[in-house]
Amino acid sequence: KIQSESNKMGDLAVSMVLFLGTAFIARRYRLRCHQQRFCCVGGAAASDQPPDSLKEAFSLAPDKVETLRSNYISSSCSISYKNTGGLQITGGNGTRLIDVYGNEYLDTRNNVAHCGHGHPEIVEAVTYQMKILNTNSRYLHSNASLLSEKLSNLFPVSSRGDNDSLTKVFFVNSGSEANDLALRLARAYNTKQRNDLQNVQKHKRPRQCIITIDHAYHGHTLATLDVSPYKHHQGTEIIECPAYVKKVPYPDMYRGVHSNCKDETEASEQYSAYVEDACKEITSNGDSVSAMLMEGGMSVAGVILPPKSYISQCVRAVRNAGGLYIADEVQTGFGRLGKCMWAFQYSNIDSDVDDDTVVLPDIVTVGKPFGN
Repeated sequence: KIQSESNKMGDLAVSMVLFLGTAFIARRYRLRCHQQRFCCVGGAAASDQPPDSLKEAFSLAPDKVETLRSNYISSSCSISYKNTGGLQITGGNGTRLIDVYGNEYLDTRNNVAHCGHGHPEIVEAVTYQMKILNTNSRYLHSNASLLSEKLSNLFPVSSRGDNDSLTKVFFVNSGSEANDLALRLARAYNTKQRNDLQNVQKHKRPRQCIITIDHAYHGHTLATLDVSPYKHHQGTEIIECPAYVKKVPYPDMYRGVHSNCKDETEASEQYSAYVEDACKEITSNGDSVSAMLMEGGMSVAGVILPPKSYISQCVRAVRNAGGLYIADEVQTGFGRLGKCMWAFQYSNIDSDVDDDTVVLPDIVTVGKPFGN
């Protein structure tokens, strides 16, 4: 099986996509970070002076910074809190951001600095690696090989063996690229499966369809924009899903189309029925279900956790139609839900079901916090 994911590694500045997977990993490193006091701002001691190459940037007045950005950076690149003039952030310390005037802000928005700003161990490792090598990943390197193993070991191991476990890693440059590659991998798998059928009609190429959830966001490449209804609601470039993408309602028990359900079981049945119907519609038209792409807990849609058994029911329908389950963990992975390492595991917590019935993704993508 496949797992896709993205990483930003110290000096190699690369990311990854990871094939298939499983198992819980402790939050040991994260807990250790909580116990450690951060004594540096942005990885540098307060007395440190910037190198000559950065002195010009550090000496710019705030109004000059704003003017240069307005003149040379597209207005389509948004600025947080622009309604109050925009924040000029010059440093970070643990959970805090520090602006040009020395004001500190609790950082509740950053989705990269998973271990905090200026973490001394991370600063030391990145600095060391940058001093000795900064190149692409086409060469053999111990860091890349070891990181692949460690990342794979963070996933649950299937009781059915390695063939059903997440054991293969791709390095790419961002979460968007990871999801883009995941879609390509699903398409390649689906094409091979169809070509292996003896009765396949060589002259007919069925359309490969993706199922996505309303309000989901999966990246900003052309392929990931197609499967990101969140951007369709907000933008003008793409205002609706293309024909090959089937959108289903987001499984919100409180504000969704089935907010009157009596319990999670009913909600799961009601919301997963849309996925079952989408699979039937796709296959009845002679097309194929390539994959369903979803987060285990929707992030930009409003931190929505699906009702228990929703994911398993959706995945069953998709796999019965010949498709794959892609778990997007770019924003939700690495322990961000607290009780589990990956959001796709959340519904399995406190469950008494047998290991073989626990839903394991075919492809997992990781990103933002993996860079920290």
